[in-house]
Amino acid sequence: MARSQTLSQPHVKRIKEPLWPPFVAMLAIGGLYSTLPSSLVGGAPRWLLTSIVVVLLALILIFHYRGNHFLHQLLGYILNSVVTMALIVSLVLLLSDVAEHQIAPRRLLFSAAALWISNFLIFASWYWRLDGGGPHERAQTPGHTDGAFLFPQMTMTDASKLAAGEQNWEPRFVDYLFLAFNTSTAFSPTDVPVLSRWAKMLMMIQALISLLVIALLAGRAVNIL
Repeated sequence: MARSQTLSQPHVKRIKEPLWPPFVAMLAIGGLYSTLPSSLVGGAPRWLLTSIVVVLLALILIFHYRGNHFLHQLLGYILNSVVTMALIVSLVLLLSDVAEHQIAPRRLLFSAAALWISNFLIFASWYWRLDGGGPHERAQTPGHTDGAFLFPQMTMTDASKLAAGEQNWEPRFVDYLFLAFNTSTAFSPTDVPVLSRWAKMLMMIQALISLLVIALLAGRAVNIL
């Protein structure tokens, strides 16, 4: 039965999602972290996180081309967890420095901006890696009809999808990046309802981090004025 279904859909061409967008996002996080003051990296060398990111990305790429999707996904979870913990530690240290008036306004501005950008890059990576079982699972079937997020394309009728050339539409990393950016700016999703509880929890954490960073900048601006 499965063979007959496969043969009956020869026109469906599976196009694997490129890995370079999430890789660039992770490298950007490592680069932003290396620009933070030493007081915000917990005493570790500022190049340490960048090195960890590069090593794990290299391993992920190796296992991806070897077809070992389990280790690929596992290392992805480890990488996301490492950069998430680094972000939280740096935010806590930044809060402490601001409370004790130990950070200059210019340094606060650049540090807060680096953490704010890292925040939505990290959570975009989480959404991309977790939604629908991850990129490998999403690539197994044409189209995207089930997941933690209800993208507008998922609500279109078959006729509308066909007319728009979106009959096999699937979310890519940029879709999750847009979702994470909106969460960091509006503190809520804009055009993508959230369906899963784990996704709601992650979005709450992301919005809270963004709110804390923006509150730091606003509070410091009021003090300067």
